[in-house]
Amino acid sequence: MSNNSLNIQILGESHAEKIGVVVEGFPAGVRVDLEALRAFLSRRAPGKGDWATPRKEADLPHFISGIEIAGETEGTLTGEVFEAAIYNTNIRPQDYTNVQTVPRPGHADYGSWVKYGRIPTGGGKWSGRMTAPLCIAGGICKQLLEAKGIEIKAHISRIADVCDEPITSESEVGKIFPTVSEEAADKMKAVIDEARGRADSVGGDIGCIITGVKEGLGDALFDGIEGEIARMAFAIPAVKGIEFGTTRDYGSENNDAFIIKDGRVATATNNCGGILGGIATGMPIEFKVRIKPTPSIGIEQRSINLETMEEASITVNGRHDPCILPRAVPVVEAAAAIAIYNLLKEANNGY
Repeated sequence: MSNNSLNIQILGESHAEKIGVVVEGFPAGVRVDLEALRAFLSRRAPGKGDWATPRKEADLPHFISGIEIAGETEGTLTGEVFEAAIYNTNIRPQDYTNVQTVPRPGHADYGSWVKYGRIPTGGGKWSGRMTAPLCIAGGICKQLLEAKGIEIKAHISRIADVCDEPITSESEVGKIFPTVSEEAADKMKAVIDEARGRADSVGGDIGCIITGVKEGLGDALFDGIEGEIARMAFAIPAVKGIEFGTTRDYGSENNDAFIIKDGRVATATNNCGGILGGIATGMPIEFKVRIKPTPSIGIEQRSINLETMEEASITVNGRHDPCILPRAVPVVEAAAAIAIYNLLKEANNGY
């Protein structure tokens, strides 16, 4: 992407006084629905449901620059550098005293030790906590896209061996436990409860659908839609893989036949996920991300003491989600919104 894209910086650490986001490139004079933004952030916030961490954080954004606030419900972007912060109010660094030199399996602790000489409290900048400021930027991008007729929805498509129904543009998924099927939600909650009872965790997939993107957006090679969405998706710490559309084993099954629908070019199926050669086909853009199980588990695990270079055992303390998928759904929406907004901004030379 060129310099016309948004420049986004995420600031702070999981157990710092505050975390925040700085964005360069938002347009001037555009209204932001602050109530809708707070509701979007609330979907990601901790402390909701038996499947979430008991850590309580309101995740209310404090706006520092780049937006003029008019009352409780409305703000207007000024076009200047945008900055917002979220203050951490419920930190417990004492929960991590036993892992200051012993890397937790599945975490970025060892990489941090090698690169920076320390294991940060609570995961530091690698913590899922850092997706809260990402949701501020993504939540605003989501509103900017909705004004252009582009809608982004995501759901929990799978937890362990329990799958949800496919998501469509009509699906209602903006819930605390975001599935299309209530029956699937109940089964998923039972899987999470069983894993939590064993002091374990469980992962799965999040599916996302983007409607309203016109044909022609994107380009080949480094400028394809898949690459931009993947780049933003992998800013989410728990994402380990991404798939666009549904790949069939045989070309005769995988290829989407072209048809005329309502006077426009369309495809009979959408195995390509709305993207061919990095360019939007006009069909819904569909992708899934693989979310790993929460690495912080209460089961004793093998590790080493990096100071003494001796093997050690570790049991992770603290407050952690037995499954992060319900709270990660809005984060995937935020990442997708930033990616699509960047692509539109580039294509329209300022959007």
